[in-house]
Amino acid sequence: MRGIRGATTVTENTPEAIYQASVALFETIVTKNNVTPEAISSVLVSVTSDIDAAFPAKPIRELAGFQYVPIMGVTEIPVPGALAMCIRLMVSAEVGETAQQDVVHVYLEGARVLRPDLAE
Repeated sequence: MRGIRGATTVTENTPEAIYQASVALFETIVTKNNVTPEAISSVLVSVTSDIDAAFPAKPIRELAGFQYVPIMGVTEIPVPGALAMCIRLMVSAEVGETAQQDVVHVYLEGARVLRPDLAE
């Protein structure tokens, strides 16, 4: 079992932007780590307090095959100066014999600044 991190940003607080960014981030994590729905134990979604127009978990739950994956959303700790308009995911999944250093964490859009060492 490994935790797979990811983050992205949105440019506007709208359901469309939130849904699009959430799905793009989740699908990239799943694809790059070759994870199936059955391999996922749970997904934790956090958002900064400036994102409140929609639940980012909703479109993930609606993806084919992922409707039974437990997903929980929370608000990120409001640290002054932290990256704004940010959605973060922590996907807990069985990845076989994949070593910790070989897990592919995904940082998209403005969230690349969070972990430039891991961003592509």
